[in-house]
Amino acid sequence: MINLLRVVELQQILTFLNISFSGRKIDLQRRIINLLHTNYDLLSHKIREVYAQSIAEQQAQQYGPTDPKRMYSHMQMPQVQPNPAAGLPNAGQPTAVGAQPIAGVPPTGPGVANNMVPFMNPIPTHIPIHPDVRLKKLAFYDVLGVLIKPSSLVPRNTQRIQEVPFYFTLTPQQATEIASNRDIRNSNKIEHAIQVQLRFCLLETSCEQEDCFPPSVSVKVNNKLCQLPNVIPTNRPNVEPKRPPRPVNVTANVKLSPTVTNTITVQWCPDYTRGYCIAVYLVKKLTSAQLLHRMKTKGVKPADYTRGLIKEKLTEDADCEIATTMLKVSLNCPLGKMKMSIPCRASTCSHLQCFDASLYLQMNERKPTWNCPVCDKPAIYDNLVIDGYFQEVLASSLLKPDDTEIQLHKDGSWSTHSLRNEAQIIDTPTKPVEKVEVISDDIEVITTEDVKMVKAGAPPAIANDQPTSTTNSETVDLTLSDSDDDMPLAKRRPTIKQTSAVSAPNAAVSTSNINGSGSGNGNAAGNGGPNASQRNAFQPPRTGTLDAYSY
Repeated sequence: MINLLRVVELQQILTFLNISFSGRKIDLQRRIINLLHTNYDLLSHKIREVYAQSIAEQQAQQYGPTDPKRMYSHMQMPQVQPNPAAGLPNAGQPTAVGAQPIAGVPPTGPGVANNMVPFMNPIPTHIPIHPDVRLKKLAFYDVLGVLIKPSSLVPRNTQRIQEVPFYFTLTPQQATEIASNRDIRNSNKIEHAIQVQLRFCLLETSCEQEDCFPPSVSVKVNNKLCQLPNVIPTNRPNVEPKRPPRPVNVTANVKLSPTVTNTITVQWCPDYTRGYCIAVYLVKKLTSAQLLHRMKTKGVKPADYTRGLIKEKLTEDADCEIATTMLKVSLNCPLGKMKMSIPCRASTCSHLQCFDASLYLQMNERKPTWNCPVCDKPAIYDNLVIDGYFQEVLASSLLKPDDTEIQLHKDGSWSTHSLRNEAQIIDTPTKPVEKVEVISDDIEVITTEDVKMVKAGAPPAIANDQPTSTTNSETVDLTLSDSDDDMPLAKRRPTIKQTSAVSAPNAAVSTSNINGSGSGNGNAAGNGGPNASQRNAFQPPRTGTLDAYSY
């Protein structure tokens, strides 16, 4: 079989083994034959794969492109000719010493070609074995080495389920690193810091690819089934359920020996609309604390940069009728609803609101989504920056422990809500406040000057330095009952309170007369005046009532 390969195919085999492919054809054949004695399993599989690809190319060139009319004519009128050697296996087909039949490759030869319909769907040959596919970098893993470069999953036959094996061998250093960096404290599940990581992605070379599993995929490592991420259930009809896009850790099934070849067998259902790739890496797993330490080591975004963004956002636009003069920013993290300790945001985000870096990394360590919790846009680890402006705000002595929100101003400064209220109270002039005193539930008196009370029977006292006032203030008593409205108007007597010292004697005299202390009035009462019930009805408030009006 090696003698039937062309120079390009021999060079392809040597490139796969990272061996020099310069020289003549006979030199390349000798190198491959010598390598077969040391690593037969890996090399024989590659030789058969290249040979199958070469045969498929020859079939495609012989029958040309797929033509429905030509296919129909061959199916309607097959040329059947007697051939005595038709019953022999591989009759008329040249084979090399030690060659074996290759699965998925139609037999060739004069007898077979005359007795069989031409191969309808030849194996596609335009798919490269090692395409230039770049997988996206995983933040929680550092790549230490490449065990299997991104390789295409090429169907080998027309069956529904395809199966392709891949091979790799660990170096002594790699095997030692994996064995020495493992946590055996949990006997049920051994954790490896250095892992053998398996990844699938789409066969697309235009940009970096995310992890993507082929349909109905299953993986075996050294004939041991690997646990893949659980399928996401779906209720949509005729839709293939998908798996979460995550890498697969196959370290537990790998033989940690540099002398043993590890085999990865992949089974999947081909999707003729798009292709898939497989890659195997040696990686080191990181924690959220290590990533946070790297962020701090990378540096802090200067506060002047954020201050410039604030000025830019608050700059008045002449074409806009609504001008923004102030922005409110919360100091609580949108994830933990607590005050941030390390404020950060993605450099690709346009908002000023930050989130806590530690909580964000811990969340993505459990379930990697890498979406900004503020705007829900992609915020990968490489784009995260610690904001120096908000670090200064959180460390400021002007910020109280209960302050959870700040206000950003046009000049790039900031203030809290409490500081802003204090500034408004200081700038506001004081206004005169009128005294209001409620005497009872029904009477409300608004006083603007002092009131002096004089006892009944006391001589009038007039101050020389006090001006005489003739203005009387009437106090209306609202405690009268509704039944008083039936009394004659002549019997009603308004209660008048004099607020000046001049009118006080009159009030005292009238009070004493009503109470019967004067002689004239007393005689009048005895000479057929009003009876006791009538006097009680017209009796004004006594001293206890008058004391209620004193201040």
